[in-house]
Amino acid sequence: MLLKVAKSSVLLVLAASALHANAFTEQAEMDRKAIIKYFEDKFEDGEKNKDRFFPYSTDTELKGFVKGVKHNDFNIGSYAYNQSAKDQYLTFKDGMMPFEDAVEKGAQLYKKPFANGKSLADCFPDPTVSNEYPKFDETKKAVVSLTVAVNNCLTENGEKPWNTKKDDMASFQGFLGTKAAEAGKVVDVQINSKEAQDAYERGKKYYYSQRGYLKMSCATCHVQGAGQRVRNESMSPLLGQMTHWPVFRLKWDSLGTAERRMSGCIVDQGQKPPKDDSKQMQEMLYFMGYMSNGMKIDGPDLRK
Repeated sequence: MLLKVAKSSVLLVLAASALHANAFTEQAEMDRKAIIKYFEDKFEDGEKNKDRFFPYSTDTELKGFVKGVKHNDFNIGSYAYNQSAKDQYLTFKDGMMPFEDAVEKGAQLYKKPFANGKSLADCFPDPTVSNEYPKFDETKKAVVSLTVAVNNCLTENGEKPWNTKKDDMASFQGFLGTKAAEAGKVVDVQINSKEAQDAYERGKKYYYSQRGYLKMSCATCHVQGAGQRVRNESMSPLLGQMTHWPVFRLKWDSLGTAERRMSGCIVDQGQKPPKDDSKQMQEMLYFMGYMSNGMKIDGPDLRK
C-alpha cells in the first residue's frame, strides 16, 4: 500500500505538469524538477520518514542514513544516503580501481586504426562527449545511446560491431567516461524536436509501467523503493542513474554498459528484456539520461 501511495504521488505531479507544456523540454524539465524534490524530501531524514518510505528497514539502519542529501549528491547512487556503504565505497576510491587496465585498453582502442585507416577518434574527435548520450538523432529520428553510436561508427567503417554489454565496448566507454569526468562535464541530454519529446515520453512510460509476472516497474525499486533494503543492499535512486557508466560491478568482476545493467534489472522484474539496440531500450535510457541532467559525470565507477 505504501509503495502504491508513493508511486501515485510522483505520477500525479508528472501528469499535472503536462497541462502547462508549451515547448519541447518544458514537460521533461517539470518531470526532472519534480523527481529532484521527491528524492530530496525523501532523504531529508530517513528516520523521520520511515513510515512513509522505509517500511522494511530497521531503526538502526535508518539512524545510520545520511541526512539532508541534495540533488548532486545522488550522482553516486545509493552511496549518497547509505553511510556504511559510502564508507566502503570511499575506501575503494582511495586505492587502485579494478577497472584501470580496462580504461587504458579503451584509450588504445580510441586510436587503433580500422582497416580503412580511420579510427574511433574520427567518429568521436572530442573524447569528453559521453555526457551528451543518449541523444536523439534528428536525421534518423531515433534515440542513439553511446553503445549504439560506437557500433554505428564501427559498421560504417567496415568493422564488426562489438558486444553491447561488456569487453571492448565497456573499455572504450570507460575511456570516454574518464575523459568526461576529468573535464568536469555534467549530463547534458537534449530534447530539441517534437519527435525527441515523443521519444522521451515513451521512455518515461516504459520506466513507470508494470510488467512481467511480478507486475513491477523500474520505478518500483528505483523511485518508491530507493533506499529500501533488498537482502543486504539499499536500492539506488533514479536520480543520477546515468552519471557513472560504464560500471565495474563486483558481481560481474568487469566493466559493463548501461544496457547490460538495465537488461538484468528487467529480467529481475520477471520479463524478457528488449534488445540493447531496440527502440524501447534506447528510449528508456533517454528518459533516464534526462533525469540526470546537470549532474556531474562520475564514470566509470564501482558498484556492488
